[in-house]
Amino acid sequence: MPFEFDGEKYKKASAHQKEWGQKIISEFSFNGDEHILDLGSGDGILTAFLAELVPKGHVLGIDSSQGMIDTAKQQEKHNLQFKLIDINEINFEPEFDLIFSNATLHWIKNHAGLLNNVFKALKRGGKVRFNFAADGNCINFFRVVRGVMGQEEYASFFEGFTWPWYMPAIEEYQKLVNQIPFKEARVWSENADRYFPDREAMTAWIDQPSIVPFLKYLDDDNHKKHFRNTVVHQMIRETLQDDGTCFETFRRVNLFAVK
Repeated sequence: MPFEFDGEKYKKASAHQKEWGQKIISEFSFNGDEHILDLGSGDGILTAFLAELVPKGHVLGIDSSQGMIDTAKQQEKHNLQFKLIDINEINFEPEFDLIFSNATLHWIKNHAGLLNNVFKALKRGGKVRFNFAADGNCINFFRVVRGVMGQEEYASFFEGFTWPWYMPAIEEYQKLVNQIPFKEARVWSENADRYFPDREAMTAWIDQPSIVPFLKYLDDDNHKKHFRNTVVHQMIRETLQDDGTCFETFRRVNLFAVK
């Protein structure tokens, strides 16, 4: 089931996601009339940047969070549109020159289905460019949140809990991509480890989006607040560096493919 996020808070807490996205977009040279699909457009900042690069084209950003779409829609214009669509349910005709996704697709479990749907939605010669979390991502946060989930006062809430992310090893993802008849496809890893500038930046990232999938399992605001505060406290304690920054591992899967 899709998770609901606060688009305004995410906009303030997602500097590193935007850095990654800007880097990916800079790889492309556009004619200006391309049709582009952004999978998991979030607050819409990167999607809007893509629209500036294709003034005679069209960019569609989709997201399954109403909060994200509400924030993104503030930027809509003649060649830029946002729609509330679950990525798992995309069903487009071959209409896109580029399908782009940055820091989103680890929220999607069924990548075999996703890749098939993406291939279908591309024009002949169309390109795919993904960047999302890989095995080894967020080691500190995962260790801390699993530890707090296992504490006596919370354990019963998480019975039957399903881990919300798919973060594959590079070799595993290459095998999935190889099943799709792309004319060209490359999968590679990237170490994007980050030092958050201070405790506040780390806390903001925990709040949006990292802790969201866990809070929905708790039954009242007091439990949610205490769980969140415990995770934040332990994360700061374990990741804080001597210079006041906070460290977390970010490992990425990259895909470039051509139909």
